[in-house]
Amino acid sequence: MPALRTSLLLNSEFCILQYKAMPQSHRPDRVGEEIRHELSELISRGGVHDPGIGFITLTRVKVTPDLQQARVFYTTLGDDAARRETSKALQRATPFFRRHIGSQLRLRRVPELEFRFDESIANQDRIEQILRDLHAEDAARPEHDDE
Repeated sequence: MPALRTSLLLNSEFCILQYKAMPQSHRPDRVGEEIRHELSELISRGGVHDPGIGFITLTRVKVTPDLQQARVFYTTLGDDAARRETSKALQRATPFFRRHIGSQLRLRRVPELEFRFDESIANQDRIEQILRDLHAEDAARPEHDDE
């Protein structure tokens, strides 16, 4: 949501309150990308010794405009049980991740980390499967000539 700047325009008969969108800073995006990079490097190098954190991919990090909170979206291979175990392991490792980010990035305050499973990948796969099924149905349907 863009920040709003308010201004009061005075007219001789009434006053108008006008809202203008303030330019949005790209800093939260840049900080999110740096956090994603640092966490990805840490996990890929084996810096986390929790066996619950298996093969995961950090897809994106969404940082609030005040840089106080960061939602880290991830995907993982495996069934629902493996997904739950990965979620628990990430929750256990969150303080370690915050300390690592604090030591690597120059931030006044390290954002609170919240790990969320990225459902968008599963939704995208589901949509692609539906489209493939529709194309297969169209190919299997005999064509009728209307003469």
